[in-house]
Amino acid sequence: MMFKATKTARSVLAAAVFSAGFAGVSFAQEAAGDPGLPPEGWFKTCSKQEDNDICSVQNIQVAQNRQMIIAVGLITIEGKVSRKLMQVSVPSARLIPPGVVMQIDGGKGQKLDYAVCFADRCTAEVPLTDALIATMKKGPDVVFTSMNFRRVANPIKISLEGFTGAYDGKAITQSQAQERQRLLEEAMQKKNEEAQKALEDAQKAAKQTK
Repeated sequence: MMFKATKTARSVLAAAVFSAGFAGVSFAQEAAGDPGLPPEGWFKTCSKQEDNDICSVQNIQVAQNRQMIIAVGLITIEGKVSRKLMQVSVPSARLIPPGVVMQIDGGKGQKLDYAVCFADRCTAEVPLTDALIATMKKGPDVVFTSMNFRRVANPIKISLEGFTGAYDGKAITQSQAQERQRLLEEAMQKKNEEAQKALEDAQKAAKQTK
């Protein structure tokens, strides 16, 4: 039973974020015309796997090139298996011993040990306690710091605004997730267009000064 619980819990984040567009591979490898962008900010999804009800409160950050920066999931499993855990996925090429250090509201860092690494990401996890949830509800932000293979720290700050509402509220529907994906895609497209226009304007200005 313990083996089954561990196996189920470790597979939950991939299954949960898959429904939001993160399929465990880089967004650059997604099929053309199907960007698969995740909802922005904190959101909750729920699903049923065999005899278990699984809910995950998530926050997935991606770069403009759609590469994953970080994916956080607070997972609750109820049913035949009962377990709560937090999983944090970061890009690969990490130093394993340091793990991922979590700091909420500038407080004392808590280490999350890596549970598994794949070609595109490493995932760390820690038991999800009531105290951890309460602290996240109070803090304005949380910082997750991993160490890359060059021994350079990579801190990622995530705002906790909206976390309480997502955790205590209802899970979003598939249509709501799709709408949030559409809005996020439009925002990213607008930023790319603005950056391209700024580059073109700078190039024109440089030519005029010659």
